[in-house]
Amino acid sequence: MPNLEQSNLPYSLDAEQAVLGSILLDSKLIAEVTDKLSPQSFHVGLHNEIFSVMMQMFITSQPIDVITVVENTVRKEIFDTQADAKTYLVRLMESAISPSSIDSYAKIIAEKYMVRQLMYASNEIFDLASAGTEEPQNLLDFAETKIYNIRDEKDIAGLVPIKPTVLEKIKELSEIARDPVAYEGRYTSTSYEKLDKIIFGLSPSDLILVAGRPGIGKTTFAVNMAVGVAKKYRSKKIAVFSFEMSREQLVERLLASEARVTTDQMRKGTIDHHGWKSIGEAAEFLSSLEIYIDDTPNVSIGEMKAKLRRMNGLEVVVVDYLQLMSTGRRDGNRVNEISEITRNLKILAKELGVAVILASQLSRAVESRQEKRPVLSDLRDSGSIEQDADIVLMLYRDNYYNKETEFPNRCECIVAKNRRGETGMFELNFEGEYYSFKSAEYIHLNG
Repeated sequence: MPNLEQSNLPYSLDAEQAVLGSILLDSKLIAEVTDKLSPQSFHVGLHNEIFSVMMQMFITSQPIDVITVVENTVRKEIFDTQADAKTYLVRLMESAISPSSIDSYAKIIAEKYMVRQLMYASNEIFDLASAGTEEPQNLLDFAETKIYNIRDEKDIAGLVPIKPTVLEKIKELSEIARDPVAYEGRYTSTSYEKLDKIIFGLSPSDLILVAGRPGIGKTTFAVNMAVGVAKKYRSKKIAVFSFEMSREQLVERLLASEARVTTDQMRKGTIDHHGWKSIGEAAEFLSSLEIYIDDTPNVSIGEMKAKLRRMNGLEVVVVDYLQLMSTGRRDGNRVNEISEITRNLKILAKELGVAVILASQLSRAVESRQEKRPVLSDLRDSGSIEQDADIVLMLYRDNYYNKETEFPNRCECIVAKNRRGETGMFELNFEGEYYSFKSAEYIHLNG
């Protein structure tokens, strides 16, 4: 018979034996612990293997009792003989003093497992730090990822019945039917009414990609949306991570947009009296908004998450822009690195319950086509960008390619992907001198 493992790591031999014994006494009890325990939850190797066999039998709808478990454990060479198997399984059944308390036993096992995971993670962090081969920031990212992976594993929710959700949704639909206008309060407006009609505003956990060629206005549009949220919802906070522009450059653009004074006038000192008055008013107004800017270069997702966790009332995060971000990988595979970044930004949005607006460049492929309007396949270093994003907005301006165009300020915002419904297009007026996008007159939807 295999020996039980003994170590200084925390575990409860009694609880592990009690759970297995309770299942042997009443096979229906396994359904009560499958969402709380996995084979790895059991510290004793023998118990790990027995529970794994039980789980497989449960999945394949085999009866679980002493006889069937004896057969399966011997077949998998967990025990040498049927006599050994039966002796130990009977001992497990005898240890199950109160099968009805299996939830309590499972909780003890799960808690001990979590502590062991923390200890393993701590050792890995210590070993990596001691090796001295990693940058300190990479070590911080590694440590945070390890800890949050343990938390995520712990916080996985079990299945819940559909009925409460159905009733809640019916109630919501009834309220909307009675007062459609009131529905606007259920989502965060982008400040662009036509965009709201397509994507139903910004929702917590959304990853919204704003894509375009360099200089087309993706940063301006992303920041315009965020500032619109800050203006409409004065108590909500907006965070902007700017990897391309300094904080001063970004604020200059915000002042130009709000005061209707061009940055060219600001830089040349040709602002008239009316302009100075407008700038003063804009400065006072912008200062009253809950907008926070971080222009630190090379900020990792881990650092970003740590900074954002300290902000209460956070609603929207703007990241400008994707291709300037790095994970510190050294394998040279940029597509995999970009995929890792977008996946982690989506996790960040979900974990913090915020909308993340991510600016991203389009590839040069669009330049070689006769039709310059972008499509999803134009996403640069695509990888999983399209997969991770909930909403993809693509900007197209005809005068970007044709300086003689009849409508130099017209910009099409193409909703190329929308998890919540329709795709489509609506028009904006681009006021480049003021770094501002204003809504145009009509909307076009695709079914």
